[in-house]
Amino acid sequence: MKEIQKTSALNKKDSSWSGRFNEPVAELVKKYTASIGFDYRLAPYDIQGSIAHAHMLSVQGIISQADFKVIETGLLEISEEIEAGKFEWLLDLEDVHLNIEKRLTDKIGDAGKRLHTGRSRNDQVATDVRLWLRSVNEQVIAGLKKLQLSLLDLAEVHFDTVMPGFTHLQVAQPVTFGHHLMAYVEMLKRDVARFEDCRIRINRLPLGAAALAGTSYPINRELVASTLGFDGVCENSLDAVSDRDFAIEFTFTSSMVMMHLSRFSEELILWSSPRFAFIDIADRFCTGSSIMPQKKNPDVPELVRGKTGRVYGHLTALLTLMKGQPLAYNKDNQEDKEPLFDTADTLLVTLEIYADMMRGITVNKENMRQAASEGYATATDLADYLVKKGMPFRDAHEVVALAVRHAVDKKVDLSDLPLATLQQFAAEISDDVYAVLTLEGSLNSRNHIGGTAPVQVQAAIVRARNGISQS
Repeated sequence: MKEIQKTSALNKKDSSWSGRFNEPVAELVKKYTASIGFDYRLAPYDIQGSIAHAHMLSVQGIISQADFKVIETGLLEISEEIEAGKFEWLLDLEDVHLNIEKRLTDKIGDAGKRLHTGRSRNDQVATDVRLWLRSVNEQVIAGLKKLQLSLLDLAEVHFDTVMPGFTHLQVAQPVTFGHHLMAYVEMLKRDVARFEDCRIRINRLPLGAAALAGTSYPINRELVASTLGFDGVCENSLDAVSDRDFAIEFTFTSSMVMMHLSRFSEELILWSSPRFAFIDIADRFCTGSSIMPQKKNPDVPELVRGKTGRVYGHLTALLTLMKGQPLAYNKDNQEDKEPLFDTADTLLVTLEIYADMMRGITVNKENMRQAASEGYATATDLADYLVKKGMPFRDAHEVVALAVRHAVDKKVDLSDLPLATLQQFAAEISDDVYAVLTLEGSLNSRNHIGGTAPVQVQAAIVRARNGISQS
């Protein structure tokens, strides 16, 4: 945007509210209270809402059709000025609404002064923010689905690539890399559902509530709601101008996404380290060291972890902003925009870069397999084997624990122990046990929906793709 002018040639009478005051606002107060430095981004939505409001006023006979046409033309021309970077934003005019209204009046005269009939900046800004956030919400949903598809593409390649599954960051049981990736697809699926649900509460029209009590003009709020694509109107005027639940809910839902991606980022960072060496992240997502020439630092995942805290902070800020406010609108609410705007910006760019980063992941299958063969990952399979032979699970658990201890002492895997040695721990063990103790045997035995058997991973990928294409 064009630089905001710190001074202007405005007279006292040019302010929308100056008649009540005997002296002008102090320059420092102007800077402190103005929001134009950040709410300028609402301009397209302010114009959209104003045109719908003016149209309703003309339909209701509150202003003339001729005035509406002039207002509409003037607002569209202002929109073009803003898009071309030719609009002069003035600090003296405080916010996006008064800047646009003043420019409109300068262009078309008295008709521009009639635009604000039957509304207040209180319901106007609430409408603008909802229009903007509705658009952002749709972009976020699209970004989530794009990331899901990138994960599905990678999972499809590695539906049967063996890796260790972890609990407590200790080797637990074998899984496939595809199965691991599908866990994040499921998380993002829930995130999509949360944003879709969030849209229901975003998409209500505050306009018509005016300052706090409604208006005495014979307005038609349902007409404005229909024109702007809202599902309905906010049904209490006090709540309509003071509600920021929808912004808090969006920021909370964004925090959930960032939490999911932060967890994944932590794994990517670990897996890309030489101690794991499970994956390699494409160079375009990494940086080097200014002093250590061998370094390849996973900066993008690390920053996602860091930016997660940033978004959490915005959620806390919005909750704190609202916690002590009496009804109805208070100037405090001006502070809702910067955390909300930054949350949206951070989330959208994170989703975009993450989807691309997934396409730049190279998998070291051999290292994954070697890690899965360590740590006695098939111990549970041996316990299950004994249960199927008739042994109670708790007894089988104890038998296998003793066998693992023996293997640890011998520095071998369970599958390397001779049959005679295994039979010392349980007579029920026979030579068919070795099929159970293989990594593939362990994977294939979990052949149920939600299990890590490769055939189930493939089926889950198909279901997920179908779900995304149908939504």
